[in-house]
Amino acid sequence: MSADNCGENVSLPLRNLLNSIQCIRDRVRDGESNESDGAFNLSNFWDSLNQAVKAVSHEATKLSLAFSKPPLPSQQDVEMLSESTLKSVLSLSTVYYWLPKSQGVSLRRQVRDATVEVLEGVAQLVEVILSSPLQSLSQDQLTSTGGVWSACDRFARLPQDNKAAVLMVLSDQIGVVKDAIEEIEQALSEDQDPFSDVLDNDQEPRGNQDTYWSEKDRRVIGPCQGLMKAAAACLRKLTSAVKANGDVATSQNLAQLDDLADITKEISPGLDDLALCLYPPMDYSGVENNVSKLASLLKKVLGIIRSSHVCGESQLTWVQFLDGAVDHNLQKAKDLIQQDS
Repeated sequence: MSADNCGENVSLPLRNLLNSIQCIRDRVRDGESNESDGAFNLSNFWDSLNQAVKAVSHEATKLSLAFSKPPLPSQQDVEMLSESTLKSVLSLSTVYYWLPKSQGVSLRRQVRDATVEVLEGVAQLVEVILSSPLQSLSQDQLTSTGGVWSACDRFARLPQDNKAAVLMVLSDQIGVVKDAIEEIEQALSEDQDPFSDVLDNDQEPRGNQDTYWSEKDRRVIGPCQGLMKAAAACLRKLTSAVKANGDVATSQNLAQLDDLADITKEISPGLDDLALCLYPPMDYSGVENNVSKLASLLKKVLGIIRSSHVCGESQLTWVQFLDGAVDHNLQKAKDLIQQDS
């Protein structure tokens, strides 16, 4: 048998494996869970899922090693490797489908994303093996194998219930919002007319505001920053409230936690939109539009917090305070924008 025929015989089961993994990945990414009326044991689910992930990692390693040095594995060996790899991938996707949405949408999304990442990693490894010269270990193959291991390791860091999943969402949002606030503060501290040092002392300041903030711009930015800080405070306070009062024992409370996660994900895009239009040349109508949108969103967030089970008497105090702070900064920004206009 020629080397080309041998390579083709080895490639065929790998191509079939790749197609199967891609189909499974797409179904996991787009499909729904198997809702069950029976009792669901979350602890057993995690045990089974972690075993399935370990099996995928083991099979991916075996597959990579088989193509790491001569001689080329036989067609029979490749068929067996492909079969065992596919079996592990199917097992992982099957266990994922056990997790019903009734355990919390936020939890299920994070488990789904982690599962898809593993499946994409294995698919990429098979693609690299197919595209590399058979019998040589390429850097791409090493990287892809490491990618599968990394994706599998992520499962150890996944939230174990919906409360933990929502706290992870909030933590991500806090980081993004903090970065946006610090970016504006940094820009303000460095801001000056970049051509001021070439003007003679008796020359009038330039009228071009395209590259730096005017005094009015800076006054307008003040309450906008106040609104951003109210958003950051809201996320921090909500995190503490979920830690203290978050409950996953009832479907109603699970749904409320998911609602809180979903609405808070809208904060960072709204804050980014506002931050972007604050840079010179400042468009006051754009600022007013985005400051109104962010204020409206924050009041909606605070309303959802107020009506949820995480809001007790002690939480009500800061909810009311932040609600007032949002109104104050919105009105102050509008007043400053309208001045001299």
